[in-house]
Amino acid sequence: MNLNISGHHLDITPAIKEYVETKLARVLRHIDNVIDVQVILSKEPIKQRAEVTLRVPGKDIHAESADDNLYAAIDLLVDKTDRLVLKHKEKQKSFSNTAAKHITA
Repeated sequence: MNLNISGHHLDITPAIKEYVETKLARVLRHIDNVIDVQVILSKEPIKQRAEVTLRVPGKDIHAESADDNLYAAIDLLVDKTDRLVLKHKEKQKSFSNTAAKHITA
C-alpha cells in the first residue's frame, strides 16, 4: 500500500504526517487490499481542508472535510472515511454466491 500525503499552501511537518498515519491506521484495519491512499491537506484563508482517496479493487473511496483547526479536520475526515469503508464492506458482503434462481422470497 502506498501512502501519499501532500499539502497545498501548507508544509507537511513530521508531526502532521505521523498524526495522519496513526489516524488512518484505524481505517485501514477495516479493509483489505488497499492499493493506494492519497491524502491532501490544504490551507485556505478561512478553513483548513483535508481530503483522502482510498483506491481499492473496483472502487475509489473519496472523502473530504473542513474545519478551523487542521487536526479537527483530519479527525472528521477519518470518521467519514471509516463510515464509507464500512459501508463499502457491507455492500461487498451482501453479494452472495447463491444463484438468483435458488433464492426463495
